[in-house]
Amino acid sequence: MEILWTCGEDDEGRVVKDIARKRLHLSGALWKRIKWNGIFSLNGEALHNAKTPVKAGDVLRFSWSEESDIVPSDIPLDILYEDKELLIVNKGPGMIIHPTSKEAHDTLVNAVAGYFQKKGEESGIHPVYRLDRNTTGIVVVAKSAKGQYELSKSHDVLYREYLALVSGNMEGEGTIEAPIGRRPGSIVEWMVREDGKWAATEYKVLASSEKASLLRLHLLSGRTHQIRVHCTHLGHPLLGDTLYGGPLDLMGRQGLHAFTVTFHHPETGEKLYFKAPLPEDMKRVISALWPDFDFIKEGLL
Repeated sequence: MEILWTCGEDDEGRVVKDIARKRLHLSGALWKRIKWNGIFSLNGEALHNAKTPVKAGDVLRFSWSEESDIVPSDIPLDILYEDKELLIVNKGPGMIIHPTSKEAHDTLVNAVAGYFQKKGEESGIHPVYRLDRNTTGIVVVAKSAKGQYELSKSHDVLYREYLALVSGNMEGEGTIEAPIGRRPGSIVEWMVREDGKWAATEYKVLASSEKASLLRLHLLSGRTHQIRVHCTHLGHPLLGDTLYGGPLDLMGRQGLHAFTVTFHHPETGEKLYFKAPLPEDMKRVISALWPDFDFIKEGLL
């Protein structure tokens, strides 16, 4: 696979590694693969120094093999769509996207590797974004780093919607705009803080009661734990979200589901839309709280 990049005025003076990591958003693992086992060139000439500065008009070429060292695992996948470039899956609760250690073989990418192995398919495995372990729903997996780049080069390439069950009574709709940064002293928790990165979440309340509310949300930015942090900031943590103080009496895991995604195919340009069915635990809570809730009218089925 390869990516060509023509440097603009904003790239003037940047080094090649900076272009690859910050402009092309190539992952650390992919950059290492290119650096040690692939090829990168400047204006057709092979480069060996990743700290070489570039000028406007320079053309960079990055190429690599899509061979994967991910250990295949025989884990069932709920596949919503597949073609030569993409795999769209509906992730269940309790599964992380990437291994956190070499011994971990129960992640989504391990499951995808096992699926490809059964098919005899040699493709890359490049999730375009991550979902938390206990968040369910749609994950877009590109079969090449080029496809991943095309779908992640800016946040607005994908239009993503979530459904969330939060504690307490919320009404109406609006936008939560509050910067997010790490909570001091924690390696896992995030919070709204003045010196954090800009973050905004649109929401609409679909149903509410004194005990809980059902929200449909759209991310305007892609910060870690964004929905969880923003809802907590409003005083309405997600049901089951123990990290941010959510109650456990209705759900045993955070009530968050990646519901829809809309984007243009990275190769054909065709507009694609996918919807992941609500998980059974969230459906049960909704039905218990609002027995007359019309799932079909709200477009949730």
